[in-house]
Amino acid sequence: MAIKYFFPIQPKLLTSALFIVTLSGCATPPPANPENVCHIFEEHRDWYHAAADARERWGVPIHVPMAMMYQESSFKHNALPPRDYLLGFIPWGRVSSAYGYSQAKTMTWEDYQRETGNGWASRDDFEDAIDFMGWFISKTHKINGVSKWDAYGQYLNYHEGWGGYQRKSYLKKPWLVKVSRVVKSRSMTYAAQLNKCEEDLKRGWLWRLFFG
Repeated sequence: MAIKYFFPIQPKLLTSALFIVTLSGCATPPPANPENVCHIFEEHRDWYHAAADARERWGVPIHVPMAMMYQESSFKHNALPPRDYLLGFIPWGRVSSAYGYSQAKTMTWEDYQRETGNGWASRDDFEDAIDFMGWFISKTHKINGVSKWDAYGQYLNYHEGWGGYQRKSYLKKPWLVKVSRVVKSRSMTYAAQLNKCEEDLKRGWLWRLFFG
């Protein structure tokens, strides 16, 4: 006769497992059509409100951080930079500490938390990430005089840092200049799209229920 063994499941382990499964189920998927900012916000209405809040707080036009975020993470909440390799083939961590929607590096994120008092901010939370980008864009304007509407110059600062931009390190990186132009072009596209749909995005669910 076969003998069956039953191992009791520890309550703490069960709770932890359920917590992990719940978090996985709640993770926000990237938008189905990231090329159209109206479609992005129609799919994720809370993202629009978060972006509008960041605009109100930092004076940053929505289309600029959204274009930068698309370039940085493709709107993936857990985006990571490429792996680094030892001797060319042994996995050796990541090339930087960047993480999340905004691909903010750990030290810069901690500066943001300290300056804004938002100690609970998380890089894999869209609302926190878009607010971080608003903060960074605003500081770039103060430190290096780059317009908050200038997606090209703002992205160069975002990638190279304020000191790197002052040293014009990007001039040695033609690929980065090219990418920054792509970000600028996308921001202009987003701006035109948002101009056509923002009034509808501002309306609440009750209005959409009866008139949408």
